[in-house]
Amino acid sequence: MQTHLDELLARIRALQEEVEDEYHQQRSVWEARRQALAGDLSRQQRRYKIGLFRFLRRSSLLAVITAPVIYLGWIPFVLMDLFVTLYQAVCFPVYRIPKVRRADYLVFDREDLPYLNAIEKFNCFYCSYGNGVAAYTREVAARTEQYWCPIKHARRIRDAHGRYPRFFDHGDAEAFRQGLARLRRQYEDETRQPGGGVPPDGPGRD
Repeated sequence: MQTHLDELLARIRALQEEVEDEYHQQRSVWEARRQALAGDLSRQQRRYKIGLFRFLRRSSLLAVITAPVIYLGWIPFVLMDLFVTLYQAVCFPVYRIPKVRRADYLVFDREDLPYLNAIEKFNCFYCSYGNGVAAYTREVAARTEQYWCPIKHARRIRDAHGRYPRFFDHGDAEAFRQGLARLRRQYEDETRQPGGGVPPDGPGRD
């Protein structure tokens, strides 16, 4: 069963890499086009910009009323960002877990789009930060779980993190005791891999 699982994971990784390659190729084509037609493209995109007054006039009253509740999310996001950064800075070196690169998860590149008004740019910045912090936190938590408790749940969980398939089956005490030390050492192998992905060899049994 483990061999079949490893094959499926290898296929998933290959498809993910193929998607990433295709995305970067399309992005390169777009960048080349944007640079070649910088002035014309910018002017064309500005035609789709909606002014602040018209933007607010089109917004529903409920959307305007609930906006302060949404923006209150800044508080927990900033606190979580600070805590996670401090947490891995203090704890990860002790357990020899490679730190998560925060810059890989917090990306801000939509605020300079000429077809966005000031509110839309702020919203894009806020969404980038909130989702980036959530993804950053998840990866830090996943690496922690891999070190301390890499055991699958008895029931299926939705949208498990990328490290979860490598965990030991629920109730397989022998595999857990025999393979835990090796799974922890895989962090060292991971730091030498391009992109910092999970090593291809699963925990299995020693």
